[in-house]
Amino acid sequence: MGVLDHVSEMFDCSHGHKIKKRKQLQSVEIKVKMDCEGCERKVRRSVEGMKGVSSVTLEPKAHKVTVVGYVEPNKVVARMAHRTGKKVELWPYVPYDVVAHPYATGVYDKKAPSGYVRRADDPGVSQLARASSTEVRYTTAFSDENPAACVVM
Repeated sequence: MGVLDHVSEMFDCSHGHKIKKRKQLQSVEIKVKMDCEGCERKVRRSVEGMKGVSSVTLEPKAHKVTVVGYVEPNKVVARMAHRTGKKVELWPYVPYDVVAHPYATGVYDKKAPSGYVRRADDPGVSQLARASSTEVRYTTAFSDENPAACVVM
């Protein structure tokens, strides 16, 4: 906290007024289906005039729009859906390397762009294929790589 902030708080005359919280600069990634240049123009214009938007980047092949600025993600999605009439959602994909099990049922998506899989927020999916310690102990007891394994096999 700087000196000016401290002095301005000491001599604050806004008794009881709400202090506006500053919005953070953030990047909002959105999935929107864009087939032609007309769709791209419509999507770009729906968000460009919005207060707080710094830049809009389109990736038509991936059906991805990136909006950078002092904006709230939900408001950007709502405005784009209203102005374009298209199905709009926050970007549901993460890079392939981030997910522990990319081919799991809840994660793998055929419609995802190459190199991406669906975000796994479900704890059941993230715990998939993680064996407990007893399962590991029993499976390694009869393994050929284990020198102390059972000789009966």
